[in-house]
Formats: sequence, C-alpha cells, structure tokens
Amino acid sequence: MSVGAVSRSVLHILTDFDRAPLAHGLSAAAAAVYVFITYTLVRGGETARKAGLVCCAVELVGVLVVGTWTLVDPSAFPDSTVWSGYGWGYVFLPVLLPVTGLLWLRRSRTETAAAGNREAGD
Repeated sequence: MSVGAVSRSVLHILTDFDRAPLAHGLSAAAAAVYVFITYTLVRGGETARKAGLVCCAVELVGVLVVGTWTLVDPSAFPDSTVWSGYGWGYVFLPVLLPVTGLLWLRRSRTETAAAGNREAGD
C-alpha cells in the first residue's frame, strides 16, 4: 500500500497537480503516513509503537473526514484521493489499514506487558 500510494501521488503531482492540488496533496500526505506507519510496525519498541498509534489514529480520522467530504461535496475533489469514498478505489484498504494497525499495536503492547510481567515474576 505504501509503494502504491507513493507512486500514485508522485505521478499525479508531476503530471497534473495544478488541476487538483488538494486531492493530490492529500494523497501525498497519506503516502507519507503509510510509509511512517510501516516503519514503526517494523522497527518495534515502545516509542515507535506510540508514534505508530498516533499515525494510525490520524490516518483513520483523515480517511473518515476526507471520505465523507468526497461524498458530501464531490466537486471539491476533481480527482480522487487515496481516501476518497473511504478508500473505494483501493478496495477500502485505506480505512482497514489504520484499524488493523491500531489493533496490531494494541496487541503488541499487551504482549510486551505480559512478557514483562512474566520476567518480573521469575
């Protein structure tokens, strides 16, 4: 998803940014967030986990706000964004990924805490 979002936003910014700057700017922002979330999930650690939680929450809010905006006022987005229609063009992955990321990061915290408790009891 990160590679696809980055590729798409770069292509649109280079070819027709002037036609729909808001849509293409939001697609670029989404791409950057996807890359950072992927990095935090791979890196691990408590600081990366917290940063990933914030980014996933921001991503989810972005998908919900922009997704609703594109349905209420389609003329505001002459071109679609990654978040348009809650990620319709990406089989709803943009709305599913932050939810999955939040659940993954929550689970990883629970597992880390449980492991810490087991070590403290040894």
